[in-house]
Amino acid sequence: MGAATARSLTAAGARVFVVDLHRPAAGEVIDEGVTFLVGDVTDLGDVTRAVETVVRNAGRLDIVIANAGVVARGVTLRASSAPVVDRLFDVNVGGVLNTVRAALPCLIENRGRLVLISSVFAFVNGVGTIPYAMSKAAVEQLGRGLRVELAAHGVSVTTAYFAMINTDMIRQSIDEDPAAQALLDTQPRFLRKRISPEQAAEAIVEGLCRRDARVFRPRRWTVISRVRGIVAPALDSNLTRDRTVQNILGRLDARAGEDFLTS
Repeated sequence: MGAATARSLTAAGARVFVVDLHRPAAGEVIDEGVTFLVGDVTDLGDVTRAVETVVRNAGRLDIVIANAGVVARGVTLRASSAPVVDRLFDVNVGGVLNTVRAALPCLIENRGRLVLISSVFAFVNGVGTIPYAMSKAAVEQLGRGLRVELAAHGVSVTTAYFAMINTDMIRQSIDEDPAAQALLDTQPRFLRKRISPEQAAEAIVEGLCRRDARVFRPRRWTVISRVRGIVAPALDSNLTRDRTVQNILGRLDARAGEDFLTS
């Protein structure tokens, strides 16, 4: 998704910098117009240096997208291992906070635009992947609060809510895990629709252009979000009584020490 967004922004005329743990291998360059910087979003110093490099090379920083994220293999919370959960929060929450902290002075100076990548798991039941759902709920709250705090400075904050995107992260965490796929299959088919990275990138760029508060893809999740307070309790109750769901959770509960992260 990050690569697709970088290509879309480059096509729209932006000068794009991508911060990643490693430089791309030969043949994996996103676009000739994209500059790659090496850094770890869990290290505030790394992100701060990346921002300084962007300003030094481009003269200013107008748009920031906090895109880094990981998910753990499906397990119950009881079966999850502390180091994996800690690392997930370091990236999904700490990394976003570091990105925001490092970029805020530039965004305020230039009345810029910030995009935070949340998920529909911010408001649907996160059974089988509770830490991930918690991290995305935290990002949602960060976006809501920052939009109010930064309004007087002319900075817009867009929170993006995506369902499943056809990326390596989804393929590794769901498609290659029969138990996770079986748990997903208990959900209504219309909620399981996937989108491409390009569709997610298009939504992000459109949200940036309009300075939207929220963007959803697939779009049906917009309605579900609006009625979450009514729908969520009923869905939660159904999950507790669904024998198929409970049987699958029994399989996930037996995975103590077998969780790992994908990105």
